[in-house]
Amino acid sequence: MTRGAFALFLVAAVAVGVLALTGEPGRAMLDWMGWRIEMTAATAALLTLFSALLFTLLWRGIIWIVEAPRRAARARAEAKRKQAIEALSRGFLAVAAGDGSEARRLAQKSAELAEDAPALVRVLAAQAAEAAGDRGAAKSAYNAMLGFPEMRLAGLRGLMQAAQAEGDKAAAVRHAETAYGLARTARWAWRALLEARLEAGDWAAALDLVQGALERKIVSPAVAERSRAALLAASAASLEESHDPRARAQALDFATQSVKLKPDFAPGVVMAARLLADDGKAAKAGQLIEAAWKAEPHPALWLAYRDLKTNELPKARAQRLAALAAMKPEARESRMLRVESALIGGDPVAARAAARLLDQEAPTARFAGLMARVAAANSDADEARAWIARGVEAPQEPDWSDLDPEGRAFAYQREDWARLASSYAETGQLIHPRHERRERTMNDLPEIPSAYSDYAESTPFIRAAETGGPMIPIPDDPGVFDAPPISDPPEGGPAPRRNSGARRRLASGSRAAK
Repeated sequence: MTRGAFALFLVAAVAVGVLALTGEPGRAMLDWMGWRIEMTAATAALLTLFSALLFTLLWRGIIWIVEAPRRAARARAEAKRKQAIEALSRGFLAVAAGDGSEARRLAQKSAELAEDAPALVRVLAAQAAEAAGDRGAAKSAYNAMLGFPEMRLAGLRGLMQAAQAEGDKAAAVRHAETAYGLARTARWAWRALLEARLEAGDWAAALDLVQGALERKIVSPAVAERSRAALLAASAASLEESHDPRARAQALDFATQSVKLKPDFAPGVVMAARLLADDGKAAKAGQLIEAAWKAEPHPALWLAYRDLKTNELPKARAQRLAALAAMKPEARESRMLRVESALIGGDPVAARAAARLLDQEAPTARFAGLMARVAAANSDADEARAWIARGVEAPQEPDWSDLDPEGRAFAYQREDWARLASSYAETGQLIHPRHERRERTMNDLPEIPSAYSDYAESTPFIRAAETGGPMIPIPDDPGVFDAPPISDPPEGGPAPRRNSGARRRLASGSRAAK
């Protein structure tokens, strides 16, 4: 306002000056209480403007003096607010650092200083109590937050986490359900409810949650599609062993829906193929497996494909499996299947030729077992034992087929399906819970007698062990032979020959299934 008055005065002064310089200053006269004042019009205008400016300055001075106490109060409040913000910031940093006692001190300080941020103060108080290990105080703080609409969701999440920490699953689910009803985009509440439904094996409720999350845009369509495929496969698995025809029909429907959603999801494809084959629809089952193989080859797929026909000759079966491998020839599983089909068809030469196309870097137990079978089929027992020795310590396959000793793929328990559904939905990768727990599985390594052939015939493999070649036999007791020790040769005489009948022991027996 003061600046505006000064500007107006300057403009008026310029106008009066221009008027005076024109030579026509004009006359102004004032009669008041017997006084008579005469002056030029320019002088009267300047006096009027100066009086107005002086009055304005005087008025602003009076207002400044009157408002001084209020201004001081505002300054004190601003300083207090800054101190509260600093205490809050340091308090949250103390919570992040895990310093519960310092966080609680700063929370108390911020509560005393803050007047316009009660929500942050309450959140800091609750988190500080958690960091200090005072669950009772934390729950009280979170319960207090439920009385404020803008803080209710945060309070429910804190109460849910506190219930989970105490092992009270029912209370945790109850808080998550309340939060999920309040906020359409509360992903944490949806996730907690989904995990609870999966843990309980309630696949139907889990499917409803996934559909709701898709509608609320909590999850992407790709994640929802993978979730539904896995949950439908789990639903089919829960009904597959039932003797009720209606239950088996429902299982087939679930498995078929799973395949439609994700044609490359091996568990759903294998179950659908088994159920279709049981209903006499082996041709349709084969089509499902072939489509899945083209998308993503998996060991369980060709095993299920193999078992679709039980009355065929080995050569016919080998041709059928070779045709399956040819549908995606560049895949590793297809190259391994070509070796398997040659072995099934009784053609060891073709098996050896197909095995040469496999990458022999860092072999797994399954790979070593396959190579051992190829060597044994070609009557090369020592090479087979060398591969078995490598396979004993080799890691298992990441794409393990989940076969139990009876040969049923994906024989998962409820908790296994829950873990598979959760992981597959998030990552799109198959996990193998039974394999991760190192349960008993079908051994990949064949049974071959543990003794070597005559020493002369075994020399290449012994030399490979000494030179670090690809076929490395690992003896039970290195350097120990069943034959008596060989004496030092007489001076100047030829070295005695080793007993050609000596046998070297090798830890090449089949591993005990885990």
